[in-house]
Amino acid sequence: MAEEMLITEEGLKQMEEDLENLKTVRRKEVADRIKQAIEFGDISENSEYEDAKNEQAFIEGQILALEKQLKNARIINEDDVITTAVSEYSTVRLKFFEDGSEKEIQIVGSVEAKPFEGKISNESPVGKAVLGHKIGDVLEINVPAGVVKVEILDIRK
Repeated sequence: MAEEMLITEEGLKQMEEDLENLKTVRRKEVADRIKQAIEFGDISENSEYEDAKNEQAFIEGQILALEKQLKNARIINEDDVITTAVSEYSTVRLKFFEDGSEKEIQIVGSVEAKPFEGKISNESPVGKAVLGHKIGDVLEINVPAGVVKVEILDIRK
């Protein structure tokens, strides 16, 4: 059985729009490129044709991946988010012991992760580490740059 993918209504709509764009716009664009490349003549040594065919394969792979993700998507609503412990789609304020700074992050599903916007994947080292913890918990988290010590200051929807 495929793994369930948590996603917001907004994230689901974006994925559906992306899929529709791939199926209607991008497929047609690449088909037109292939047709034009064939018109150039011998396709055995035609780099335009090869590039277009590779792009076509890439687009078809993206379509299959999005369809699979959408099939396994479960929309998470604000009512599903708990604040007694860190859960998917909760917003967490962390204090970093190294420099005393505080940062607010939201734990999201991997397809909605945007680290530079403070949306951290539930599959990332920080996301995994904070899940299930409560306000006041102090954690040492293994990240690619080393170990980071944080305290959970707040949890909200």
